[in-house]
Amino acid sequence: MLGLAAAVAAGCVPVKIFLEMPAEFSLGALPGWVLADLAGYLGAGLVLLLGALATLFRATAGAVLLGVGAVLAIGALLTEPASVGVPPARFVDAMFTHGGFAMADRVALAGLAVLVLVLAFLPPTFRYLRYRTPALPVWAGREAYSSRSW
Repeated sequence: MLGLAAAVAAGCVPVKIFLEMPAEFSLGALPGWVLADLAGYLGAGLVLLLGALATLFRATAGAVLLGVGAVLAIGALLTEPASVGVPPARFVDAMFTHGGFAMADRVALAGLAVLVLVLAFLPPTFRYLRYRTPALPVWAGREAYSSRSW
């Protein structure tokens, strides 16, 4: 479930940026580093979403996808100050003091990404995902329904 929340948080960052752009402004006018950072957020959101859905269906690959998505989200968060040309200390200060919804979303994404990364690679997670319930034996005959088997 944390993976779904992290996917939503990672997807909100570029959506919020796209919605706040003026109508006459195009993506081609953005610098390459900013586009790469936005692609990192979108990629992290997509991989986290796929990993969360795969984990809900108890696929072991889901935990790996969650870990990769969390690393992508952390990478996008760490490279964002450099892509917009702001010193990292000032960016972190803005994240925690007066950033509004966009910065609160980034703080939530940072916390969720670290939690997802740690929880995805714990051994109990893989044990849970690999466990399969034993199948019931199929019997042809009356011996499967005899009163002695009770």
